[in-house]
Amino acid sequence: MIDHLSSSQINLYLQCSLKYRFQYIDAIPKPFKGSGLILGSAIHSTISWFHKEKMNGNGVTLERLFRIFRADWYSQKVDAELRFKEGEDEMKVTVMGNEMLARYFENPLKDVKGTDVHFNIPLINPSNGESLGINLEGFFDAVEKDGIIAEFKTSGQTMAAREVNDHLQLTIYSYAYGMLYQKPPKLLKLIDFVKTKKPKMIMFETTRSKADYQRLFYLASQVLRGIRLGIFFPRPSFICKDCEYAVPCRRWEGNGRD
Repeated sequence: MIDHLSSSQINLYLQCSLKYRFQYIDAIPKPFKGSGLILGSAIHSTISWFHKEKMNGNGVTLERLFRIFRADWYSQKVDAELRFKEGEDEMKVTVMGNEMLARYFENPLKDVKGTDVHFNIPLINPSNGESLGINLEGFFDAVEKDGIIAEFKTSGQTMAAREVNDHLQLTIYSYAYGMLYQKPPKLLKLIDFVKTKKPKMIMFETTRSKADYQRLFYLASQVLRGIRLGIFFPRPSFICKDCEYAVPCRRWEGNGRD
């Protein structure tokens, strides 16, 4: 029984509905964790810690930032095998993480007033007031003063402007902020840490409109409909080679029969 939707759930169902089923419905344990997932999670947690320390009036050195990153990295290896992509190893990935954090330490968001801010709000079609029937749940990565919301992301290549304008997480952030505070956010920021040979940190800025919220409602309603009808099937793509569910996927014989 699904009781809420999140950006992660919607994105995963669109990416591969069968993987959604394995993860959220069958709750099949993942036999390994990909290095990219752990890197992104550790970067996010470390930056969140950085802002909490700043909000509490505590000074933060770059070395302390590196120590927090290392601690978070190693804590995530406890319950699953860590798997690297071809040409990667643990030292290369953790050095890359340090370089990303050094970039952020040099040029951080200046006026953060909240980090990992939870929201759980109804999703309503702005054109006619229709409710989805279940809530939209998630967290703002960071909220700056004057209604500016930021999302942190790690990626393999620099994002295109169109990707930023269509980025589902930012649309959800903007909608949720408006529902919580009864006014739209002033600006949406996406801070993208790009995993190039020399890691880059690129900041994008964008906004959202009523039309974007209406599209979000239609998208979420169709995803919810598919989940409730039990529509799950594999969607072969480049992500398959690193998928944690490759074995059950190969055994799949149709919904309700595997």
